[in-house]
Amino acid sequence: MLCRQLKLFSDATVAIDGSKFKAVNNRDKNFTDHKLKARMEQLEQSIGRYMDELDRADREPASLPEGRVPHLKEKILKIKSQMQKLGEIETRMRAAPDGQISLTDPDARSIATSGRGTRMVGYNVQTAVDLKNHMIVAHEVVNVGHDRSQLAAMANLARDDWCKSANRIC
Repeated sequence: MLCRQLKLFSDATVAIDGSKFKAVNNRDKNFTDHKLKARMEQLEQSIGRYMDELDRADREPASLPEGRVPHLKEKILKIKSQMQKLGEIETRMRAAPDGQISLTDPDARSIATSGRGTRMVGYNVQTAVDLKNHMIVAHEVVNVGHDRSQLAAMANLARDDWCKSANRIC
């Protein structure tokens, strides 16, 4: 309203664009179905390797250095604990509407960036900017990684804000 009174907005000409912002959430603390399955598979392979090493130690006790067997058993216990945590994360992830969960910043999502095949955990901020003075007319933070379906919604939001601040019916 103040910007309109100060004539900082032009007569409804805006530029609309989306920008990606990185979240505080680390990529390792964001889980999708694919990431979760890959991590669980890695852990299962590690358990398999450690179990093979323990079997070899049973057959040939001199094949492993002293203290290695308790170390392997401890590693297996840690991996089983990690598997249990991943199972809990999987349950929470299945309940999420988009099948994705971020542990540090629950609102952040893994979104595609402009690079081929690259992703980041963050937000997509849609902004409508007045062309005359480059003032933000409207903005919205969305969890969708691409801008394709956001243009019309942002144009409508900017129009509604412009009409409201100008006391007009649009």
